[in-house]
Amino acid sequence: MHCHHEKVAVIDGRVAYVGGIDLTTRGGDRLDSSAHPARGALGWHDAALRVEGPLVGDVAAHVAMRWREVTGEPLPASNSLLQAGSVTAQFVRTVPEQVYDAVPDGDLRILEAYVRALRSAERLVHLESQFLWSPEIVAILRDKLREPPTDEFRVVLVLPGHPNNGQDDTRGQLGVLVAADRHRRLLACSLFQPGRAEQVYVHAKIGIVDDRWLCIGSANLNEHSLFNDTEACLITCDAELARATRLRLWREHAGRESVSFEVLKALAESPDYDRLALLPHVSRRSRALLGPLNGLLVDG
Repeated sequence: MHCHHEKVAVIDGRVAYVGGIDLTTRGGDRLDSSAHPARGALGWHDAALRVEGPLVGDVAAHVAMRWREVTGEPLPASNSLLQAGSVTAQFVRTVPEQVYDAVPDGDLRILEAYVRALRSAERLVHLESQFLWSPEIVAILRDKLREPPTDEFRVVLVLPGHPNNGQDDTRGQLGVLVAADRHRRLLACSLFQPGRAEQVYVHAKIGIVDDRWLCIGSANLNEHSLFNDTEACLITCDAELARATRLRLWREHAGRESVSFEVLKALAESPDYDRLALLPHVSRRSRALLGPLNGLLVDG
């Protein structure tokens, strides 16, 4: 089973957008802001990057490849003389094998990038995703929680309270992490409208490691995104940008300027704070195998 899940736009060969925002009104208006207002059925939390400079050429080349494979028509090349900025970044993708003649063996660099970054984590992992049932990702996080690399190591997971599918798969894998978290270093939470009457649907796909590695794109942390669908992400090791992005997210979720892991955890556990809450109904045992089984039987 395969689908085109990436969300990419290239404009005049000089500006590119890469992220997780679907160009649809299904489920509500996808326009996001820090307040995540419910425009229609749900409020949405999502993320995308706007890119200028030579990196646009890599994004445009990917779009051109897909267009050429489907239509047989070439697209004009991006402007290779675009001025570089101050941030170095890389375009990575998932392309399944035996889908495009130009990439017969596929391209799994999103998975490779996440595995390398998470294995190297020493202080902090912050992940936001619609799904979390990749056995490869969960195994790394489980081992880190069992044997923390440093005393300050923490893991923050921001996931939808009620995903549109695969809820038991994610809950089961979270149960694996909860069982490994003997030192209480894990915070698994979700976002809600004021009063917690309705969830804010977490659709962002963001990874931050040690405030030195940042990934934003379309790939969820499941086997579909890491092996079977076409996906696109941007990665940077610019520490200033990674830290600024993480702090912006934490301040947004906490609704305050001064924020830390302890503050986030206290707010999520407090019945008096209505925008952030612990993820409900995390199974410790009964659903633990559903993520790997779904990855094998459904994701392929």
